[in-house]
Amino acid sequence: MKLLKSGRGDIIKMSLLKATAVAFLSLSGLALAAPYPDKPIRLIVAFPPGGPVDITARILSTQLADILKQSVIVENKVGAGGNIGAQYVANAAPDGYTFLVTSSAFAVNPTLYGAAAGYTPEKNFIPVVVATTQANVISVNENVPVKSIAELKALTAKENLSYSSPGNGTTPQLTCENLFKVIWKANITSIPYKGAGPASFAVLSGETPVGCTAVAGVYQFAKQGKVRILAVSSEKRLASLPDVPTLAEQGYPQIKDYTWTTVFAPIKTPAAIVQKVNQAINQVIANPEMKDKFDQAGLLIVGGTSKQASDYITEEVKRWAQIVKETGAKAD
Repeated sequence: MKLLKSGRGDIIKMSLLKATAVAFLSLSGLALAAPYPDKPIRLIVAFPPGGPVDITARILSTQLADILKQSVIVENKVGAGGNIGAQYVANAAPDGYTFLVTSSAFAVNPTLYGAAAGYTPEKNFIPVVVATTQANVISVNENVPVKSIAELKALTAKENLSYSSPGNGTTPQLTCENLFKVIWKANITSIPYKGAGPASFAVLSGETPVGCTAVAGVYQFAKQGKVRILAVSSEKRLASLPDVPTLAEQGYPQIKDYTWTTVFAPIKTPAAIVQKVNQAINQVIANPEMKDKFDQAGLLIVGGTSKQASDYITEEVKRWAQIVKETGAKAD
């Protein structure tokens, strides 16, 4: 019996020692685990260089690298009105090292493209933060002889015009489709480009006489006198363009559209990581030096919590779905 008891005691002691060792190793593993982030972070921009999404991402990346103590790399994955970039991030590991930076097209595309969009906003993504927003603008090449929306309307009745946009289903394109096709019933041809940068260069060069973009795309060209901005789609005039009237001032109060840039994480990204990146981005846009850079590009900073971003995106998906239906916009 003593031997049995002693043997049982040894077994219990060994079990306790093993359990203690496992617990110690587990705690040691936690203690030794590298803090996030421990490798470069990628910001996947769904549009080409030169547009508001790309500009926002690149301004953010410089300061984020300092705040997070890690490299932040901007990569442009373009095509299908932003769907290519969105699909790429939707399929990325939810480990906090790949984020999507995209525009309001993110909210439009599930309705515009249907299943071909390749993602569902609420099922595939977590909104991290709405970083910037801006009005859409209607602009003309410097050689087009109009100085107001009324004069542009009159010109569309006499000539076959075309307009550039960042792509079918982007919010600038939908703003103009609503005005030109639904309200004016005008015969004006939509020519979609692969982003705001190319669309802005098209109106600058005169490849298309009219441009429908977010303000950041043509802002510098307007300052140089190469492009004339006829109207902004915001509720109020922009501080950066005080002489440009809103569409509401020119008789179209129903049009109050914006193009935003939001950062998204793949679904199932840990909440702690989402919060850390959210706080880092808010820190960037609160920096006066960075605010000046956004101002110079015609971008308005937003910021806020991930929950606020999520609520806003949910409403935007609903709103733009209705506009897609009203305009009859098509993906092709």
